[in-house]
Amino acid sequence: MANHTSWLDILILAGATDCAFVSKDNLGHGLLHWLADQNATVYVKRSHVKGAKDQAIAIARALERAKPIALFPEGTTGPGTHLLQFRSTLLEAAKFAARDVEVRPVAIDYGAARAEVGWFGDEPGKDNVLRLLGRRGTLDVTVHALAALNRSLDRKQLTQAACDAIAQRLGLTFQGHSPIGEEK
Repeated sequence: MANHTSWLDILILAGATDCAFVSKDNLGHGLLHWLADQNATVYVKRSHVKGAKDQAIAIARALERAKPIALFPEGTTGPGTHLLQFRSTLLEAAKFAARDVEVRPVAIDYGAARAEVGWFGDEPGKDNVLRLLGRRGTLDVTVHALAALNRSLDRKQLTQAACDAIAQRLGLTFQGHSPIGEEK
């Protein structure tokens, strides 16, 4: 489980860990779906609340492969200045997996550029991509693989433990508000 600040997180985390991802099913452009498919992405439908168990089971099946699975429990990108609410529903996958899986929080740290990198609110994705690609200089980023969590915890406890560990490592606060599901 990792914090989610930008689309860059996906490139950075995949490059550092060779992981596949859990992603919303409506990525937008067909090229994005094709790229995600090439990396064995597991898709979930946010609006299908009654299907959460089936989605967790699909993630559990993916956990049985050799490739690690990354989940962004915030469910969306954040501003980089604080963490959004971590959602616990899909963490049920750890219990459904046929083999032992390790649940490990990962902190993606952009340092002083956190707010600049953050993609939050109404900024269109294309604008964010162009802004970051047009940025001068290098962008320092560190991926912190934190200690594995105790899998005997229930999904809500696992989620809170991951949020706490990531927040502490990044020196960020947690804000319970999440924009997912809000009317636009």
